Amino acid sequence: MCPTRIIVADTNDLVAIGISARFAEEADLHVVGHARTGKELLELITQVKADLALLEVSLPEMDGIDTMRHIHKHCEGIKVLAHSLLTEIEYVNSMLIEGADGYVVKNGPKGELAEAIRTVMDGGTYLSPTARESVAAGYQFTNKHMGGEYVGLTTREREIIRLVALQYGNAEIGEALGISEGTVKTHRKNLMHKLNVRGVAGLVKYAMDRRWI
Repeated sequence: MCPTRIIVADTNDLVAIGISARFAEEADLHVVGHARTGKELLELITQVKADLALLEVSLPEMDGIDTMRHIHKHCEGIKVLAHSLLTEIEYVNSMLIEGADGYVVKNGPKGELAEAIRTVMDGGTYLSPTARESVAAGYQFTNKHMGGEYVGLTTREREIIRLVALQYGNAEIGEALGISEGTVKTHRKNLMHKLNVRGVAGLVKYAMDRRWI
C-alpha cells in the first residue's frame, strides 16, 4: 500500500522538519513538500502529487481560510487538515465551512496528528477535543483586541458585524456597502453559523470584544 503523501503548509520551518521527522517512523505517512505561504501551497499542489495538505490557518499573503476556499473550488483529489494553535470558533468553523476535512490543534497528544490524517484519508472528519469544545460552546468572550483583524472573518464580514452592532438595518447596511439587502441577510446568516450565535446580540458582543465599535 502506498503511503499518504503530505504537504505541510506552515511559516515555521521547524514545524515541517518536526513533522517529517515524526512521520519517518510511520510507514504509511510521508511528507513530500513544505510551503510557507498559501500561494506557495497552491503552486506546490500543481507540482507535487500529494494526498493531503496540513494547512496552518494563519499564513502570510493568503491566509489559510482563503487558501482553503481556493483548494475546495479548484484542486480536486486532495484532502486538507487544518493544523493550528488557534482554537477560537471563528477559525474552526471558517475552515470547516470552506471545505477542510478536519481541524487539529498543534501541541496535542503524541500520535494525534497521525490519527487525524488516517481518519481523514479513510473518509472521516477529525476535530481535536479543544476544537470540538470551541464549536459546541459557540462564541464566548475571549480578550479585548484593539481593532482585532481576525483571520477567521473576511473584511466584508467584519464590516457587516460592525454595522449590525451600530444598529443599522439590513437595507441600510446594503446601501452603505453597495450590496443587496438579500446579500446582507446571507452574510448575517453565515456569520451566525461561523460564530455559533443565535441572534444579533451575539454579533454585537463579538464586535464589542474586538473594539470595532
